[in-house]
Amino acid sequence: MASRVGFSGPHMSVLSDAGARGSQPPGAYPRSSHYLQRPGMPQSRVGGPLGGPLPGPSYGVGNMAMRPGMGPPPSDPSRKRFLHLQQHQDSAGGSQRAGNKRRKMADKVLPQRIRDLVPESQAYMDLLAFERKLDQTIARKRMEIQEAIKKPIMQKRKLRIYISNTYTPSKPEGEEAEKVSSWELRVEGKLLDELQPGKQKRKFSSFFRSLVIELEKELYGPDNHLVEWHRMPTTQETDGFQVKRPGDVNVKCTLLLMLDHQPPQYKLDPRLARLLGVHTQTRANIMQALWLYIKNNKLQDSHEKEYINCNRYFRQIFVCSRMRFSEIPMKLASLLQHPDPIIINHMISVDPTDQKKTSCYDIDVEVDDPLKSQMNSFLSSTTNQQEIAALEMKQIHETIEYINQLKTERDFMLSFSNDPQEFIQDWLKSQSRDLKLMTDVTGNPEEERRAEFYQEAWVPEAVGRYVYSKVQQRRQELEQVLGIRLT
Repeated sequence: MASRVGFSGPHMSVLSDAGARGSQPPGAYPRSSHYLQRPGMPQSRVGGPLGGPLPGPSYGVGNMAMRPGMGPPPSDPSRKRFLHLQQHQDSAGGSQRAGNKRRKMADKVLPQRIRDLVPESQAYMDLLAFERKLDQTIARKRMEIQEAIKKPIMQKRKLRIYISNTYTPSKPEGEEAEKVSSWELRVEGKLLDELQPGKQKRKFSSFFRSLVIELEKELYGPDNHLVEWHRMPTTQETDGFQVKRPGDVNVKCTLLLMLDHQPPQYKLDPRLARLLGVHTQTRANIMQALWLYIKNNKLQDSHEKEYINCNRYFRQIFVCSRMRFSEIPMKLASLLQHPDPIIINHMISVDPTDQKKTSCYDIDVEVDDPLKSQMNSFLSSTTNQQEIAALEMKQIHETIEYINQLKTERDFMLSFSNDPQEFIQDWLKSQSRDLKLMTDVTGNPEEERRAEFYQEAWVPEAVGRYVYSKVQQRRQELEQVLGIRLT
């Protein structure tokens, strides 16, 4: 079933129960400005069934005397609905007339009278109930996903580092080759699952914040024994590092690899690490572990909740007997250090007969969980929403409206076939009421067209008032034309 993202305000349908039938007796014609047309009937306006005017004189407000003591005519609720619908259509604009109105959930519900007539429609109502539950579940899951992706979702993977070197011996003079012996060290690596075909490869340098290669100081001096690489904002990622130096003897080297943790991780002071059971973690996890220790040991002041009463371990670490919660980040900053680097000792061999010149080392790294990208794509995907909205607008709502229209036509025909005479009388009364609403007619035209109506006791007084008002009106017109005041 399709789901709906949003719903508009009140939607008035000519063929709905409340708007179409109103307070009419069963079988009466729908009270609206557009009534049902059978196939083959000419298009008609308000009036008779074939478009002609209703029989009888035309009644207006201006040429009709008001009865004595008669107040203004009460406003008809159905007229209010008609005016409200007219204003709504005028302000909606061309896009609204094109059928792009947002629908209510109630527009998808089958009326009870149709469910009673077609018992099989209960299956559709069961699907609607299941759809509401499904929409609520999806909305709740979307909120949970939005909260989850705000936090880093990481998983540990194995990064295999390959350290190899090549040796180029010196050549006699006169030949096109190196005159001095040299070696070249290569440091490369990749994730273990990237070794499988079809996996997206990640650059080796993207795992590290810095890389330092330390050579023997006795061989290369204090100024040339260190090779350093540090990440900068403009750094281009690379698949590996190369170091080339002259030499014909084996060289001991030490690699210092500093992982690039996202978010950053810190190493705790040894005393605080033993107390909290945390060695290297993010700042958020360290604060959480610190709060759990305070809560479990009941160090929070019972009267002044913003204070912490330090026990003997806290007094040794934070050098205070009492501190505020707001002071913890400042005091904790001096107890946090950069995490320890990964240290690899390697021997650069220059022996031509040595075939074991490549060493492999596996280290644990944290990478983004692939599930996070799937969660982001799920939240940003609008294809399903557009398809659901199209199904609701083009199929579900239009089908429900068509069913309501068929039910109205059926009731119309059944009422006529059961009692044609009573049906025609009720229909004429309905049309008369609609005419009164649209022409602002007051009174009862059916009574006023009879002679007995003008023989009642109030008629002489009403005629006198009417003649007097006409005389006063004519007198004011003459005063305006002559420019004088008649006395």
